[in-house]
Amino acid sequence: MDNGLVIKKSNQNFEKTYASLKNALETNPNLKIILELDHSKNAASKNLKLRPTKIIVFGNPMLGTPLMESQPTLAIDLPQKIVIYQLENGIVEVVYNNPMYLKERHKVEGLEIILEKISGALDAITNIAIGG
Repeated sequence: MDNGLVIKKSNQNFEKTYASLKNALETNPNLKIILELDHSKNAASKNLKLRPTKIIVFGNPMLGTPLMESQPTLAIDLPQKIVIYQLENGIVEVVYNNPMYLKERHKVEGLEIILEKISGALDAITNIAIGG
């Protein structure tokens, strides 16, 4: 964990990592993709170059709602996001906010079971994405 971020190196190229992540989210009946954002494509639309960088925003209202009800400031960090990017050396990384960091950041109390469930799901989903 680095500044509240969980960073994982992928064993796959950028497109395969992204496709694996998207598939893992789409096939999970508890999760819904809300938004996909291609930062590289947006940069290219202004004749700027950016290495492959995409973000998927997704959530599970059954888990997020009690958290935001407890601490409304959590809405700034929810729904959950995962970013996939490629470094100059070709390494692909997958990054997300550590729910335990969000617990500290927003002073969440008494909802550890939900946060642990989210942590486990994010770890499993990103392990699929990185080919791990």
